[in-house]
Amino acid sequence: MASKSSLSVVIDIGTSKIVALAGERNELGKLEIRGISKVLSKGIRRGVVYNIEEAANCIEQVLTRLESQLDKEIVKVNVAYAGQHMKTIDYQDSRFTSEEGVVSKFDIDHLYNEAKRVELEQHYEIVQVIPTYYEIDGEVIEQNPVGITGREIIANYKLVIISDEYLANLHRVFDRVGIEMGEITLSSLASAEAVLTEEEKEMGAIVLDIGAGTTNLAIFHDSRLIHAAVIPFGGNVVTKDIKEGCSILLKWAEQLKVQYGHALGDFADDQKVVTIPGHNGWEPKEISFRSLAFIIQARLEEIMDSVNAEIEKSEIVDQLGAGIVITGGTSNLNNFKSLVKFRTGMDARKANLAFNPKGAKEISQDPDNYTAIGLLNLLVNEIAIPERAISKKAKRKENGGLSFIVNKVVQGVLDMVDDDNEDIELN
Repeated sequence: MASKSSLSVVIDIGTSKIVALAGERNELGKLEIRGISKVLSKGIRRGVVYNIEEAANCIEQVLTRLESQLDKEIVKVNVAYAGQHMKTIDYQDSRFTSEEGVVSKFDIDHLYNEAKRVELEQHYEIVQVIPTYYEIDGEVIEQNPVGITGREIIANYKLVIISDEYLANLHRVFDRVGIEMGEITLSSLASAEAVLTEEEKEMGAIVLDIGAGTTNLAIFHDSRLIHAAVIPFGGNVVTKDIKEGCSILLKWAEQLKVQYGHALGDFADDQKVVTIPGHNGWEPKEISFRSLAFIIQARLEEIMDSVNAEIEKSEIVDQLGAGIVITGGTSNLNNFKSLVKFRTGMDARKANLAFNPKGAKEISQDPDNYTAIGLLNLLVNEIAIPERAISKKAKRKENGGLSFIVNKVVQGVLDMVDDDNEDIELN
């Protein structure tokens, strides 16, 4: 940033919206939000930039609006992102201690830098290195091991990787805008920082974010990241199913989903119908709430089957004591929480902020902002910067044990109708 180096800026790039947030750590050591800007996304499909010009225009617009609030020039932003070609892989490395049998910062930094240089499968690059735990002479150390006595250090990491083609497109977008792109954080990890408590991460919890273009999840246990995934389907495919199933325009399908959609067909009122206006000589048509709900349910069950497959990959299903925290615009559908419970067999709750940032109250209460808030909190607490994450860990533990990982996003609110046995006209 220009004149005040403590001010940090982050941007959450989603399929349906782009949110930019600025803030800093105040004198009490808490996040204070200084400004926010939000625009609808263009040029992004399933989390992937496919039109560089349109995406650059959106990012330029959202950052220009934020600059006007801050009265400062923005020169660098950190990014929350969840492209369909992002994934995590495990990596382990070891070395002997360099200082007479005591783990030093040099040892940990050396292992971390080696992880950054790992050779990947062709056409992928590392965008994030997340320490998960260490072993010192065979004993598991989940926190910062600096200062512990021992000879052999084994470091375990999650590497967030992305297709180099899609990473190059992101760089092209920011080059077009004239802004430096800083660290990239997987969106679900930023969201988890916003909506999961430390107790939930310790007990075992899943953040499930069903956005417009992708469904993102991150699984935690013993306060560390176990598994993360990006599923290339979200609320937009539900809208397309409604469009095709009801033979209506896409804009009406989206409005039907948001205003009258239910995630479980059996719970929708079969006596209520919504009227779609006629156009170009076509007659108006009536669609029952229950028919609409069964269209939605079929696609959501398919998405949840993919979620279950990812949960199984974690190999700790029986250890997830806190259940699933759900977020994203699609999660606002009536009875969505019940559907998640039925399909996974796990408890679930809607997301809310796990901490209270200082600033405009409406900003922190809007689920659309959760991912950006989580990333900003990580950044101002020096967790999102990997080189600092390790060296600051012990101090964070003394102050309440912030985890070194990240997580979530929510968008939209739905209006449900209570009118009994009467037709409703779609405007």
